[in-house]
Amino acid sequence: MDSRHLKNSSAEDQHPCIWQQAGVVRRKDCTIDYHCEACQFDRSLRRVARTNRRLQQQGENPSGSSGKIVFWKDRLREQPPWKQPCLHHMKGRIDFRACTHDYQCGNCEFDQYFSDQYTVHAVVRPVDVLDIKGFKLPHGYYLHRGHTWVKIEEGSTARVGLDDFALRLLGPLDRIEAPLMGKAVAQDRGDILLNRSSNTARIQSPISGVVTDINPDLRDQGNLANQDPYTHGWVMRLHSNNLRHDLKKLMIGDQATEYMDQEIGRLYQVIEEDIGPLATDGGYLGDDIYGNLPGVSWQKLTRLFLHT
Repeated sequence: MDSRHLKNSSAEDQHPCIWQQAGVVRRKDCTIDYHCEACQFDRSLRRVARTNRRLQQQGENPSGSSGKIVFWKDRLREQPPWKQPCLHHMKGRIDFRACTHDYQCGNCEFDQYFSDQYTVHAVVRPVDVLDIKGFKLPHGYYLHRGHTWVKIEEGSTARVGLDDFALRLLGPLDRIEAPLMGKAVAQDRGDILLNRSSNTARIQSPISGVVTDINPDLRDQGNLANQDPYTHGWVMRLHSNNLRHDLKKLMIGDQATEYMDQEIGRLYQVIEEDIGPLATDGGYLGDDIYGNLPGVSWQKLTRLFLHT
C-alpha cells in the first residue's frame, strides 16, 4: 500500500489529552480534536475510573497503577475553584476561564452559547492526513462506502462532507445541495444532491439525523468543496440520536485506508478500460477524472463508486 503521513501541525502544536491536563495520566496527546466520545482511550479510562469508584464505595482500596485512575473532573475538583479550567479552555478554544458549574456543562449558559457559535463556524482542521496514492484521507474521520465522511463534534452532533476521492472523481461541481435545516436524513439514503452541468447525482448520507446547519456557499459554488474537502467543504451538520449505532457501519483508521486503497485500484481498472494501460507506477490522478475520461459516463462512475 502506497501511503504516507502528511503532518498538518508541528511538534509544538500537539494537543494534550484532557486526562493529561487534569493530571490523571502523565503523557497522552489528543489526535482527534478533543472529540472524546469517539476516543477508545477515553472510554477505557472511564471504565477503570468507574471500577475504582465502585470499589471505594464498597470500602476497598483499588490496587496497582490502574488503582490511581480517577475521573478527570474529580481530579480537577481538587483545585481551588478559581483554578479549575473551563473545558473549552482545555480544548484550546478560548483563553483561560474558570469553570463555574462544577463541570456540569449542560447547565452552563456559556457552554451552550459557545457551542452554538463555535461548532457552526469553526473550520474543521484535520490533525494528521494520510496520502493514499495521491488521495487524501484525514485521521479521525469516519468514511462511508459511498465516499462521504463524518467528523464527530460535541455531544450527538456530527459534520458531514464528501471525501477527496468523490470530489476528484466527479471534478469541479456547480452545486452541492443538502436538505434544509430541520429535515431528517437517513443513513445510506441519497439525501445529498450534486450537480455538474447537466449531470446530477444523489449521494448517500453516512449517518441518520436531523439537519441542524448547512454550508450555504456550496449551493452556488460547489467547487469550493473540491478545493478543501475536509475543512471548508463540509456539507451539513446533523444531530443524531443513534450516532453510536450508525458509526458501527462506517470505516475509520486502517479499515478506511484499506478501503480507499481498494477503490483507487478499481478506479485505475476503469481508466485502463477507457484509455489503455497506464505507466508501471500508475501515476497520480488529476483533479477532474470524469472530465478527462470521455469514454466513461457520469452514470457509470457514480454507480460504481458512489453507489447511487
